[in-house]
Amino acid sequence: MRLGVDPRQADQQVRDVVVLPHGLGKTVRVLVFAQGEGATLAREAGADVVADDDETIARIQGGWTDFDVAIATPDMMGKVGRLGRILGPRGLMPNPKAGTVVPATDIPRVIEESKAGRVEFRLDKTANLHVPIGKVSFEQDKLYENLAALMEAVKKARPSAAKGSFIKRVTVTSTMGPGIHIDPMQAQSMEVSE
Repeated sequence: MRLGVDPRQADQQVRDVVVLPHGLGKTVRVLVFAQGEGATLAREAGADVVADDDETIARIQGGWTDFDVAIATPDMMGKVGRLGRILGPRGLMPNPKAGTVVPATDIPRVIEESKAGRVEFRLDKTANLHVPIGKVSFEQDKLYENLAALMEAVKKARPSAAKGSFIKRVTVTSTMGPGIHIDPMQAQSMEVSE
């Protein structure tokens, strides 16, 4: 998705998360950095790995990144901050803006959303958004509803400093397939059927 904003301007950044109604069609492995009550809640909510000890943190410092989403409680961010060099470049670093730094009581909700198909979108330096919306094997209706949910979230994330047309171009493509252009005006009027 090509947007009509200047990515060099701090007040024109586009970043948010959206829960796709039909998910991404893949299993998501969730790691939670939490202690005490948060660790217990994370285990009960179905977290794949709970990093409540220095052993798991040392393992990640050694290069282990066999997970898709990392969630942390604010009290653990001191320890998680030291993992920035490993988690940052892979896009796994917990971040309050991305909704992955949450109080212990919100951990079950965030784990459930992550496993259900929660995706983060963020503007790159060329003013483009690259967001997965499903698999080629999905039914057409499911892909349409996932795209409609994404378009709604992108419209809501429009920065107030953005001038002119916000969504300039929309292209849908499979991983190695040709890109199919969608009329941006038609894409903006998509609605998710309830």
